[in-house]
Amino acid sequence: MNFEDSRDFALRLDHQDSLSRHRGRFLMPKTQNGVEKIYFCGNSLGLQPRSTRQLIDEVREIWAQRAVEGHFSGSHPWLPYHEFLTEKLARVVGAAPIEVVAMNSLTVNLHLMMVSFYRPTAERHKILIESQVFPSDRYAVLSQIDFHGLDPARALIEVSARAGEYAVRTDDLLELIEREGNRIALILLPGVQYYTGQAFDCDVITEAGHRNGCIVGFDLAHAVGNLPLQLHDAQVDFAVWCSYKYLNAGPGAIGGCFVHERHGLDFRGPRFAGWWGHDKNTRFQMPDQFSVLAGAEGWQISNPPIFSAAPLIASLELFDDAGMAALRAKSEQLTGYLDFLTASRLGNRVSIITPRAAGDRGCQLSIMLNQNAEASRSIHNKLMERGIVCDWREPNVIRVAPVPLYNQFTEVFDFVATLEALV
Repeated sequence: MNFEDSRDFALRLDHQDSLSRHRGRFLMPKTQNGVEKIYFCGNSLGLQPRSTRQLIDEVREIWAQRAVEGHFSGSHPWLPYHEFLTEKLARVVGAAPIEVVAMNSLTVNLHLMMVSFYRPTAERHKILIESQVFPSDRYAVLSQIDFHGLDPARALIEVSARAGEYAVRTDDLLELIEREGNRIALILLPGVQYYTGQAFDCDVITEAGHRNGCIVGFDLAHAVGNLPLQLHDAQVDFAVWCSYKYLNAGPGAIGGCFVHERHGLDFRGPRFAGWWGHDKNTRFQMPDQFSVLAGAEGWQISNPPIFSAAPLIASLELFDDAGMAALRAKSEQLTGYLDFLTASRLGNRVSIITPRAAGDRGCQLSIMLNQNAEASRSIHNKLMERGIVCDWREPNVIRVAPVPLYNQFTEVFDFVATLEALV
């Protein structure tokens, strides 16, 4: 698409937007004067669907009126509550229903996966991560290495961007896998890098890892609900994610996990077991011996937190209605328009550190202000004062995420015009 630098052009795009009807299905934050804010922070916390309250109230009312009987009655009985999420969640990540489960939180799920899939030997004991990985993943990986009595200095491999660059080159990553593959037990990478917004090629990375005998897993915190994923077809071994960002399930919402069916249907390795991963047919007979459920559900530890799962039902209904293909098409236009306006209006006063090609990023654009940290932070604060919500990362980066479910092209235009005035 050939973009134009005018608000009339942005208005035309909004008018043509077939997904614009979804905006009204979300509650938009407002200023003290009652004006809707420009909310570009869905990569940190998604907005609340209007239908969320009804689902939470339903749980609250059933608890009040039926107490323990709520496990077995109502439109969403609590006993199988997580199962109401399964099919829609599977469609979002490109998986078979048996391969996904909503449970726990992201880092808990990551630990559960590494217990099963990081099985170091003397010859193959290394974990490959990205050098700027989100800290929680690094802490989890280091603690798993330490748990096995290994030295992180020897067991951890990190892939980095080249000097002066911000995105990891796929060729460099693949060359590293080929060079070190016979010593790598686990490749663990982000689907989308949280700081730069770079999208990693799950298919190519998984194929390279498997060719070298490695287990391949992904942290999809910034990819799920953002990019079209095909985890089953890509043969990814496992993946984990949170649901409070692009999946709009609210703060502390239930996380998710994918285990490829070749593992879930015939897994004989170790796992940390809990009673909710036990065969449903005999679970309440309270047997002494653990009989594992087939599929990803077999990694469950305990029954799901109902109040933090309810909002995800509301959000996944919207994803099912919109469809990931349509969301991705709009996302490429929205982020492309943000890229175009930022580059043309702000020039060398900022640096866009997110890859410029649409296929190499999601809906996030990371804008580095070419000023010192104090001045850059002041600009971000002034954006917030003007009702524009985006994310700040030290020392001088603003992460901007125009989300296709609820953001508009005119919001992109107004954001860039405000940033230009402040810079």
